[in-house]
Amino acid sequence: MPHNRVQPHVILGIVGDSATGKTTLTSGIAEILGKDRVTTICTDDYHRYARAERAKVGITALDPRGNYIDIMEQHLRLLRQGQPILKPIYNHDGGTLDAPEYVVPKAYIIVEGLLGYATRNMRECYDVKVYLEPAEDLRIRWKIQRDMAKRGYTREQVLAELEKRKTDSPEFIHPQRTFADVIVSFLPPEDHPEESGAMLNVRHTLRPTLPHPDLSPILESGARNGIHLELARDRDGKPVDRLEIAGHIDDRAARRVEDRLWQLVPEASHLRDNVGAFTDRANHPGMSHPLALTQLLLAYHMVKAAMGVKAV
Repeated sequence: MPHNRVQPHVILGIVGDSATGKTTLTSGIAEILGKDRVTTICTDDYHRYARAERAKVGITALDPRGNYIDIMEQHLRLLRQGQPILKPIYNHDGGTLDAPEYVVPKAYIIVEGLLGYATRNMRECYDVKVYLEPAEDLRIRWKIQRDMAKRGYTREQVLAELEKRKTDSPEFIHPQRTFADVIVSFLPPEDHPEESGAMLNVRHTLRPTLPHPDLSPILESGARNGIHLELARDRDGKPVDRLEIAGHIDDRAARRVEDRLWQLVPEASHLRDNVGAFTDRANHPGMSHPLALTQLLLAYHMVKAAMGVKAV
């Protein structure tokens, strides 16, 4: 990591619907950059109501009216300036509002959650903006797995919650995709639609708002080895680069891309074995090449931002 950092506090935003992999992605990037140099903030801590109160009011956690958006804006500005904040805490286990936490920003700040790009003032605080958009069937499987294993829900309760949020996701969460520099989509392979772990494919939609790394020298034969890069059109018709990494990627091809990206963060090489880790459907630890490469690509952008390479 360069010591002549010109941007003292770099902020990465990771936004997506519930159970899109935000926490998994965040923890891997923090491992790469070094946890002692990373402050992680979850915007879901800014919920206005406890779970029982939300039910009485009749709104979901996805609705901006159920969140202190103005305090999020204020805290992002303070973190950007290197100032401490008194961050609220939402306890997902019990759905309660706990005592706030005193947070001092470190060199790298990762802000993940549902509504991180909800306002212009918030969006202007980020150096790098990511939106997570896994296949919807996959997201539902991930949500059922997580909420049952970690939050004590029954399957029926998770499905009921998904039904309540059915209209809120397209109204409040999906529009934030427009503001991302990178859109990350994990997808099951066509021949294994039930896959939800290590063999998932990933598609990166790379918008020209960031200077992306030049991978072309090692991707010339990538289509055969599980990596493919092409110029494409996004939903709005604008040109983007599309980087696709297959879950069955050839180990040598993955290693070549990893080696190239690790060269950009040499001081973190001792953390290499921690990258790409996730929890599978049986709640067992696993490792995924597409996830590892995704984490490395985003860490690359954090390092570049710290060196003063700005978004367009």
